[in-house]
Amino acid sequence: MNKRLVIAGTNSGAGKTTVTLGLMAALRRQGMEVQGFKCGPDYIDPSYHTALTGRPARNLDSWMLERSQLLEVMQRGMDGADIGIIEGVMGFYDGKDPESNAGSTADISMLTDSPVLLVVNCAAMARSAAAVVKGFQLLDPNVPIKGVIANNVGSEGHAKLIETAVQQECGIPVVGWLKQNPDVTLPERHLGLIPALERGELDGFFEQLADAVTASFDLEQIKKLAEAPPLPVPAPTLFQSSVEPSVVTAVAKDEAFSFYYPENLELLEQAGSRIAFFSPLKGEPLPADADGLYIGGGFPEEFTEQLAEEGTSAASIRRAVENGMPVLAECGGFMYLTESITKPDGTEHPMLGLIPGKVTFTKRLAALGYRETTPERTNALLTSPAKGHEFRYSTYEPGHESPAWQLDGRFGSGPDGYASSTITAGFVHLHFGSNPELADNWISLLQKYHARKKSD
Repeated sequence: MNKRLVIAGTNSGAGKTTVTLGLMAALRRQGMEVQGFKCGPDYIDPSYHTALTGRPARNLDSWMLERSQLLEVMQRGMDGADIGIIEGVMGFYDGKDPESNAGSTADISMLTDSPVLLVVNCAAMARSAAAVVKGFQLLDPNVPIKGVIANNVGSEGHAKLIETAVQQECGIPVVGWLKQNPDVTLPERHLGLIPALERGELDGFFEQLADAVTASFDLEQIKKLAEAPPLPVPAPTLFQSSVEPSVVTAVAKDEAFSFYYPENLELLEQAGSRIAFFSPLKGEPLPADADGLYIGGGFPEEFTEQLAEEGTSAASIRRAVENGMPVLAECGGFMYLTESITKPDGTEHPMLGLIPGKVTFTKRLAALGYRETTPERTNALLTSPAKGHEFRYSTYEPGHESPAWQLDGRFGSGPDGYASSTITAGFVHLHFGSNPELADNWISLLQKYHARKKSD
C-alpha cells in the first residue's frame, strides 16, 4: 500500500499549513522521506514544504491539468518518498465555482483516492465541532474523510470533549489537536505567507512544530489512515523520453523571483534545454551561454530599490533582449521588464524598460483567479490556448497596445499582457502542463536564436 494524506481545512485560516508542516516535520524526525504537495496554484506554501522536506514540492491542480497529467505529477513527486502529504486550498469544498467540487481539495482527494484529515478550528466550541464535521461528510458522501485534527483548542480536556463528540456522531477519530499558540503562527503579507527563501533559517521553527505535533498527535494511527491503493498508472502525456539539450534557458531565481512550477522547468529540460539559474537581485549577469530568459513571479516590489540600483545583471539582460533573445516573463518578471514600479506609498523605481508601460501597486487586490489565455497572432511562444492563474495587487498601464493574449476569467475577458517578436509577458502564471507544446515552441525559438548567435 502507498501512504498519502490530504490535510484539508473547513475554511481558509483553519490551520492547514501549520498542521501540514508540523506533521511533515514530525514524520521526518521519525526518519520518513516525506513528499509535499499543494492543491491549487499556490507557490508560497510549497516553498515551505520544499525547505522542510528537502524535496521539490508540487502543485496538484485539477483545473489546469487533466486527471492523467495530475497523476503523472503526483507519481513523479512520490518517487523515492515514504509518504505524500497534500496540503489543501481554502475550504475543503471551495474551488472554481460554488456549484461543483471542480478545482477543490475535495476534488483532488477523490481524483487521487487519498485519505483526508479535516482540520477544524475548534475555538469556543465542543460538541458543535461534530456538527461541523458531519456537514462536511454529508455534503459529498464520496469524499474519504478519515480523521479530524482539532486546532485552536483551549486545553487537553477541551480536546477530549471534541474527540468524544466527533467519534460518536461522525464515526471517525480525532487523531490530533493543537492548542492556541501565537508563537507558531506563520507571518503573512499581501500575497500570503512570506516565502521560505526570505525567512532564512527555518530549522528552529520546524522543530517547534514537530515538538507540538509529536506531543498531541497519534502518529501511528495517522500513518495507518494514510494507507491508500497504488496510484493509477496513466499513459504518459507530460513526462516522456527526453532529448539531449541543444539550448540553454537562463532562469532568474532568488528572493525576488522564485515562483516556478517544477513541471515547467522539467518539461523544458525534457524538450531539450539545459536550465541555468542566476540571481538578478545579487547582481549576477545573465549566463554567457544563455539562449533564452525565463523570469517568473515573486516579490520584486519588496526589492525595488535594490533592483533599481543593481546595474550588472540589468545591463546583461537588456543587451541580450535587445539582441533578440526570447523571453518569457510572468507576473513579477513582467513587472521587472517594464519601465517602472510604483509602490503603494507613491515612490516610483525604474526597472529594465524593455516593455513599454508602468506598474503601480495598490493596497487592494487587483486580480485573483484562474485564467485561460488565447494568444494573439503576434505571440511567437504561445500559439494555442493555455491555462494559468493570477494573484496580484498591481496594475499595468501599457505604453502602447501590444497584448500577448485574450484573457478569459470568471468576470469576463479582454486583451492582456505584452508580446513582441521575442517577448511574451503578462501577470498570468502559466502551467505548461495545460499546453505541453509551450515547451516545444520555446525550444524552437531558442534554437533559432542560438543559430543566429553562432552565425554572427
